[in-house]
Amino acid sequence: MSESSPEPTIEGLVKLYNTNQHDCFACSPVNPIGLHMRFYSDGEKVYSWVTVPEHMGGWGRVAHGGIVSTLLDETMGWAGIYLLEQVTLTKTITVEFKNVVYVGEPLKVEAWVLRQDGRREAVLKGVVTNSKKAVCAAAEGVFTLLAPKLAKRLGVMTDVHIEHFFNPLINSKTTSS
Repeated sequence: MSESSPEPTIEGLVKLYNTNQHDCFACSPVNPIGLHMRFYSDGEKVYSWVTVPEHMGGWGRVAHGGIVSTLLDETMGWAGIYLLEQVTLTKTITVEFKNVVYVGEPLKVEAWVLRQDGRREAVLKGVVTNSKKAVCAAAEGVFTLLAPKLAKRLGVMTDVHIEHFFNPLINSKTTSS
């Protein structure tokens, strides 16, 4: 089951809508071996608080670098979806590991849009910090942006994904403002 950190109550942040009708390794609330990431936004950034479970470790108590990269990639992807109102696909991602991330350690992941390059591409930034507020990893990624109809046509999303995930997430921006 999930070993995510307790849900924060932070003034000024809106919890982003998610559905249990998908099995994403990073963000599905129903994937039994996933990270169970939850996302929040202040309208400029997207945040997640998570604790890497022990079964996702590398050596000893060190979290596997691929898992840390996943935290960044997923949060940047959600930032692109929520802030730019487009379906996002990771094109490239560069991660710089600065401090060790330990399994069982509460982490804060945040991401934001650096710039949008035309209608089809955006550059996003993400950072993982530990409970001592030390930056553990930072990433920059280029994301392809797709309108939902194009994502459906390309087979990236289905009508169910659009109807039960994408549309409610984007529509929640207007109801939470």
